[in-house]
Amino acid sequence: MTGSPFDHPFLSGLVGDDEIAAYFSAEADIRAMLSFEAALAKAEAAHGFIPGEAARKIIDTCAAFSPDVASLRSATARDGVVVPDLVNQLRAVVGAEAAQNLHLGATSQDVIDTSLMIRLKAVVFLFAGRLFDIVSGLDALDRKFGHNRLMGHTRMQAAIPITVADRLDAWRGPLATYRDRLTEQSFPLQFGGAAGTLDKLGPQGPAIRASLAQELGLTDTKHWQSARLPIADIAGLFTSISGSLGKMGQDIALLAEAGGEIEIAGGGTSSAMAHKQNPVAAEVLVSLARFNATVLSGIHQSLVHEQERSGAAWTLEWLLLPQMTMATAASLRLAAELIGNIKRLGTV
Repeated sequence: MTGSPFDHPFLSGLVGDDEIAAYFSAEADIRAMLSFEAALAKAEAAHGFIPGEAARKIIDTCAAFSPDVASLRSATARDGVVVPDLVNQLRAVVGAEAAQNLHLGATSQDVIDTSLMIRLKAVVFLFAGRLFDIVSGLDALDRKFGHNRLMGHTRMQAAIPITVADRLDAWRGPLATYRDRLTEQSFPLQFGGAAGTLDKLGPQGPAIRASLAQELGLTDTKHWQSARLPIADIAGLFTSISGSLGKMGQDIALLAEAGGEIEIAGGGTSSAMAHKQNPVAAEVLVSLARFNATVLSGIHQSLVHEQERSGAAWTLEWLLLPQMTMATAASLRLAAELIGNIKRLGTV
């Protein structure tokens, strides 16, 4: 049993997404954290800050390292973060000389936030592809049914006749904008050291940071450890995407309620009424939109990072952002399925 519906044994069939869930697994997080440590060693060696042989040992170790996860779990309960124990385990393997050059100038937040950015960058690439598919599906519906008639509704009352194309335009317009925003989204490296000043790296700090960002494929920027706009921005974009897909789901559910203007294959069955074909996907799109809209307020609460680092606000992000990402993933998956199942829209 799990406390989250997104990986629940059966609820995940409704709101889960195996492809995106993989990016929030412990294995994916650890791989990204190890890639940070390897890239940091490479960048510092390139600038002569640590010996090249030590960097090679760190890089090779990170590539093959498999940590003791039970130890990570108990240490996180004590330390509040996983990085100290992960680094200690690595130091025990790399050997004495390399150990003193491992994680040099970095802090736990650098590793954890950068791991998140590495994984979110991959997730957002997949989301942009899914949005492209949804828009393409709406284009196909437009070509097939665009000239058909629908009754327009304002304030839940019949208004004037419109075309299917008019309704599709309302669904499609925001999605194309979100697709563009996803492809333009930047993913910043977090690298500031103990208090954001890169104090241990001295005047070489900015150059090492730039090399590290390039190595990881992230944007080189000044530390953002207590200025959480990158998190708030991506959470807001996810909420907008699920919200627009929720609007589409709500419209389709209302069309299905009225009957006559839409035919959908693959609806859900009822345990009590064999004749029913419930618009499950449309309903869940509404639920996921409302979920993300609710959780977004928590992300905005986490903008209040006291002084140079907050444990409380940071932990709040860990509780909320993965679930928002999973809700967005499920919205995109369900929207694509729903569009593909529309067999008729409007009347001739």
